[in-house]
Amino acid sequence: MTDAAAPVWLVVGLGNPGPSYAGHRHNVGYLVTDELATRMGSSFRAHKSGRADVVEGRFGAPGMPGPRVILARPRCYMNETGGPVKQLATFYKVPPERIVAIHDELDIAFDTMRVKLGGGDNGHNGLRSMRNSLGTGDFYRVRVGIGRPPGRQDVADFVLSDYSSAERKILPFQVDKAADAVESLVTDGLERTQQNYNS
Repeated sequence: MTDAAAPVWLVVGLGNPGPSYAGHRHNVGYLVTDELATRMGSSFRAHKSGRADVVEGRFGAPGMPGPRVILARPRCYMNETGGPVKQLATFYKVPPERIVAIHDELDIAFDTMRVKLGGGDNGHNGLRSMRNSLGTGDFYRVRVGIGRPPGRQDVADFVLSDYSSAERKILPFQVDKAADAVESLVTDGLERTQQNYNS
């Protein structure tokens, strides 16, 4: 297999664009892709579609021929994520089974995470949009726990609010671990990644 023919993975961080959303729980996917881009020694740049920012590179140690990866952050709001993801998947010839969505998950406690293949969208607008645009839900998900809102706080208000000061102390470790899980998923496969990271 030539280098150019090596399979490409599309790793999508779900979130909302712009500084006003940057610290929100809903944007943890962006934070994880930022960490992965740093590890790859690259910065996001506009894709020619104009609908996403991307980093093209490889996972693994420098000089080692690790898997080819496209990191992507759609430039649209969460509920429109599917369009840019579909465009990128078509452009880079990536099938759904090599797409990884990194997203916040209400039904998992903060500072825990789970990795899985396929499933429903569980009310998550970004996942629903991806499933509608791709025509399938059979892509990987790295589900980063944010927990349920306290008391009677509205779910939408909760996900579109900043992490608490206590959570912000732990968040860098959670982001780091989620980035590790993405790398593991692409290089070692689902089963081993679930054994090591599902909590």
